[in-house]
Amino acid sequence: MTDNRLSLNEMCDEFDVTKRTLRYYEYIELLQPEREGRSRYYGPRECARMKLILRGRLFGFSLEEIRQWLLIYEDQGNQAQMAEFIKLADRQMPELIKQRQQLDEAMEELQRLRDQTVKSLG
Repeated sequence: MTDNRLSLNEMCDEFDVTKRTLRYYEYIELLQPEREGRSRYYGPRECARMKLILRGRLFGFSLEEIRQWLLIYEDQGNQAQMAEFIKLADRQMPELIKQRQQLDEAMEELQRLRDQTVKSLG
C-alpha cells in the first residue's frame, strides 16, 4: 500500500464514520475507492470528496444534491461547480436561518423551564 492511500478502517477513523457509511457512499457513487481483492483503498481524490460530502451534510444538503454537485466538476469543470454551489448555498441559507431560530427558541424554553424548576426546589 502506498502512503497516500487509506484503508477502509483508516478512512473510518479519519472521518469518524462507519464502514457501513463508506460502503453506502460507494454504492450511491459518491466515492470510488480502489479495490484490491476485497480490500478498499481511498486515495487523495476520495479523501477530498469525503470532506466535501461531510461539509455538504453539515450544511443540510441531501446526498443526491451532493452527488449531482460532485458530478458537475467531472462533467463541466470547476467554474460550473462553483456556480452551482452558489445556487445551492443561496437556497439552503434560509433553511439554516430557520433552524437556528428554532434552536434558539428551544434553548430559551429549556432555560426557562430549568429556572422554574430551580425556583420550585428552593
